[in-house]
Amino acid sequence: MNRCNVTANIEHRTLAVYACHGPASRGRFLDEQEHQSPTSRTPFQRDRDRIIHSGAFRRLKHKTQVFVYHEGDYFRTRLTHSLEVAQIARSMARALRLNDDLAEAVALAHDLGHTPFGHAGEEALDRLMADHGGFDHNEQTVRVLTQLEQRYAGFDGLNLSWETLEGVVKHHGAIKNRTALRPAIIAIDKDMDLQLERHSSAEAQLANLADDIAYLSHDFDDALRAGLFSIDDIRPLPQVGKALLDFEKNHGNLELGRITHELVRRLISVFVEDMLGVSTDNLAALQAKHADDIRNHKMPVIGFSSGMAADLETLRGFLFKNMWRHYKVNRMTSKAKRVVTDLFDLFMSEPNTLPSDWQFSGGKALSDMTNNDRARIIADYIASMTDRYAIIEHERLFDLGPILR
Repeated sequence: MNRCNVTANIEHRTLAVYACHGPASRGRFLDEQEHQSPTSRTPFQRDRDRIIHSGAFRRLKHKTQVFVYHEGDYFRTRLTHSLEVAQIARSMARALRLNDDLAEAVALAHDLGHTPFGHAGEEALDRLMADHGGFDHNEQTVRVLTQLEQRYAGFDGLNLSWETLEGVVKHHGAIKNRTALRPAIIAIDKDMDLQLERHSSAEAQLANLADDIAYLSHDFDDALRAGLFSIDDIRPLPQVGKALLDFEKNHGNLELGRITHELVRRLISVFVEDMLGVSTDNLAALQAKHADDIRNHKMPVIGFSSGMAADLETLRGFLFKNMWRHYKVNRMTSKAKRVVTDLFDLFMSEPNTLPSDWQFSGGKALSDMTNNDRARIIADYIASMTDRYAIIEHERLFDLGPILR
C-alpha cells in the first residue's frame, strides 16, 4: 500500500468526521501533485514542516514577546511563544479528535508577521505607514506566507494548503466586514476564495484560543521573574489565587521558580479543561458530519464557558495595567519605537542606504518607485528584522562614535 494511503487511513480511523482530513484538502494555489509523492506526509504535515523550515520562523528566536532579547535569556520570545501555542493546540486537537497537524501548522504560523520589538514595532510601523496603507502584523503574516518567503524554485511564499491559510487569515474569527480588508487578505481571498464570512475550521478556532491560553499564562511567569509584580499582588485574581492556595497547601513555601512553574502549569490545565468540556458539549449538540458544518454554524464551536471567559478578561486587564503598560516596559517600548522610526525615515529619504538586495524590486530601483511602493518594501525589510539586527542596524547608521574617535 502507498504510504500516503497509509497516512490517510490513519486519519480516517482516528479523526472525527467533523475534523479536517488531509485527503479532503481543498488544495494549494499551485497544485503540487501531492498524491504522487513517495513520502507519507499529509498536506497539513507538509505545511507545518515548511513553516518550521522557513526563514521567518527562525527569526522569531530574537523577536520580542514582551521583553527585548537583551533583557534576559529566560524571557519568552516570539519563537518560544509560538512553540508553546502549538503544543497546547496539538494536545487539545487530539483530545477532541481534530487534526492536530493542521492545528499545529496554524499555531506555528500565526506570529510570522511580527516586527522587531513586538507590538511596539508594529505600532511604530503602522504610524509611519499611515499614508501608505498602514501596517498590520496579521496581514504581514499572510504576506510572508504568500510572497516574502522566497525559497522555492516554482513559487514565492510557502504555497500552503487552503485550510492552513484559512486558519491564519481568520485567526480572530470570521471576517464579516469586507470594507476593512487589508490588501494581502483581498489578494489571497481572490486567488483561493477563503470564504471569509464563514467561521474557520475547528482546528483553527482551537489554535486561536490556544494563543490566548499561552500568553496569558506565560506572561505571569515572565512578569513575576522580572519583578514587575509580586505573588501577593496576584492572589486576589480569579483562578490564580485558587492555584496558589492549592499548591501552597500541599507543598508549603517554595522558591519563586517553582511557584511560577506550578502557577503556569495549573492555569493552563484549568483553561484547557474548561475549553475541552465546553467544546465537547458544543460538538455533541451540533452533531456535525463534516468540517463545513462547523464553518457554517451560527457561532464558533470551540470556546470557553462564560465564567471562564470573564476570568480570562480579568487576567488580561491585570496584565495590561501591571505588565504590558509597566513603566519599565514603556521605557523599552519608547526606545524600540525610536529605532524603528529612525530606520524607516532614513531609508525613505535615502533608499541607497538599504542593503543592495533590498534596493531593487521587480527589476526597478526603489528610488524610482512611488512613495507607496517604496514604503511597503521598506516596511517589509524592517518587519523582517530581529530585535538584535534592528539595534545593530541602527547603531551602524546613527552611531557616529567610531567615525569621530
